[in-house]
Parts: sequence; C-alpha cells; structure tokens
Amino acid sequence: MERHLENKVAVVTGSGRGIGRAIAIRFAQEGAKVIVNDIDKDVAEEVVKEIKNKGGQAGAAVGSVAKREEAQKIIKAAVDNFGRIDILVNNAGIIRDAMLLRMTEEQWDEVIDCHLKGTFNCTQAAANYMKDQKSGKIVNITSWAGLYGNIGQANYCAAKAGIIGLTKSNAKELARYNINVNIIAPAAMTRMVESIPEQIRNQMVQMVPLRRFAEPEEMAPAIVFLASEGANYITGQVLCVDGGMSM
Repeated sequence: MERHLENKVAVVTGSGRGIGRAIAIRFAQEGAKVIVNDIDKDVAEEVVKEIKNKGGQAGAAVGSVAKREEAQKIIKAAVDNFGRIDILVNNAGIIRDAMLLRMTEEQWDEVIDCHLKGTFNCTQAAANYMKDQKSGKIVNITSWAGLYGNIGQANYCAAKAGIIGLTKSNAKELARYNINVNIIAPAAMTRMVESIPEQIRNQMVQMVPLRRFAEPEEMAPAIVFLASEGANYITGQVLCVDGGMSM
C-alpha cells in the first residue's frame, strides 16, 4: 500500500483529541513523523504512545498556540526531534459560546487568540523553516460557521472567517517559496459540536444532505491529500468536507 507522506515531518496542533487526533494518527499511518500538540500533556503523550505502538514515529509538544513563544517551541519540536518540518496542520481550537449582547471581552479574546492568532503564530514559525527548504504544506481548519455564521458564536465565526482570509493571504505570499497553504471546512462530530444544544444540533444535521455529521476520522483523508505531493499545484483553496452542507 502506498504511503502518501513517507518520511515527511508534520506538526498537528490541538491533536490530543477529535479531528486533530485523527489527523495525527492517519499521518503516521501514511509514513509521516508527527509532533502531537495539546495543552494537556497526558492527552498528547497518549496519542504519541498510540502512534508508536502501531509502529509510527511521534513526539509530544505541550503548549498553547495562542502564545507566541509557545507556538514557536511547538514548531521547533519538529526540527529538534526530526530535523525539519514539512507539514503544518493548524487545528487547535476552543469555543466560548455566548449571545452577542452577553459575550464578555474575555470570551471574545480567548477564541480569537486560539483560532486566529494561533494559526498566525504557528504559520509564521513554520514558514521560517519551510522557506529555507523551498517546500512545505500548511493546512488550516475553518468551519461552516466561518462561512455562514451561527447564532451564539460571534467570536468563533469571526475567528474561522478570519482564518480564510489569512490562508489566502499566506498562500499568495508563500508561493514564492514553494509553500502551499490551503484550508478545509469540516462538519464533524467533535467535542465542540457536542457542546451545542441538542435541539440546535439536530437542526444543523437537517442542513447536511448526507443527514449526519462525519466522524473525525473522515476528515483525515482530505487533509492527507492537501499535505501530499498530489496537491503540489493547489494553494489558497477552501475544501468543504461537510457532507454537502455548503453546496
């Protein structure tokens, strides 16, 4: 069986659980050496252990992408452990839902800092290594909420929409270094989706032509493709992996 990421070195932020965990495990199966990042050391090390038990190579990098110095250390962990960085997946995220009129400044800042600033922090740090290699793949994660908005998630929607603009800008700037920057918009059953009230969640499912949310593992193949040499001529694109919700 062909492995599409053989000997590549990848950093997957927020990969202790959910979509990030599924990406990290699938990357390792595809031959990549993976840095698993989470703010929870035990969770990150558990994923590393799982990858190693299946014959893969991985290391943990504990830290918050929202903090510039910690983000730089997360990226540097790939270079320190495996000598380079070929792939970055900006997946780390949180939600702090509240209606607009009741949202606090802290709720706004926490979500913007994690999603949008975190993507900027890690992308900048990784691109500084990738430009010297004259190659690299960066895959960011947005959401249907970033495309269409959602009640009670002004902070999350703004952050995810901002990531789309950031992706397109970075794709144009980094193309000269042979660095591809793309983005996927998933609709998967994660802890963040599960936190949405059931009634609203059921209404959301009715918007999906396939009538279900995906499992996190169903997001991984699309990200493998965008991180692989098969996507060498694709950059600045939003790939919706959402069961047809966005069509």
